[in-house]
Amino acid sequence: MDSEKMFEMADRLRGLRDEKAEVEKRLKEINGEIDETDFRLSELMAETETQNFTRAGMMFCLTSKTRASAMAGRKEELFAALRGEGFGDLVYETVNANSLSAFVKEQIEENGDVLPEWLDGLVNVFEKTSVSLRKAAK
Repeated sequence: MDSEKMFEMADRLRGLRDEKAEVEKRLKEINGEIDETDFRLSELMAETETQNFTRAGMMFCLTSKTRASAMAGRKEELFAALRGEGFGDLVYETVNANSLSAFVKEQIEENGDVLPEWLDGLVNVFEKTSVSLRKAAK
């Protein structure tokens, strides 16, 4: 592969990553505007006792959803209480993918570059080669 082609692809990759960052930033802004507008519209509808209305072929309905989350620092207590009351099927244990990857990499390095036997058959391990970008030193 000649360097001109490589530089062309490098420029394209950087451009796409920059474009993605801008789109993600804009998406965050739009989501914030959606939340604010939704809140204000729902408030206005509640104040005027308007359950629903139609505008430009779309029906807007005032709905209410109950949301719940564990209190800070009490997740394990909540899980124990749910299990104790027979609702253990609501509890899902998870492992962060990045943390698991780092842990497995460390275990492999400490085991002579081989996956420890106790992890064999429990995790899929693969190498992903990609190009990272960072600002060059001046």
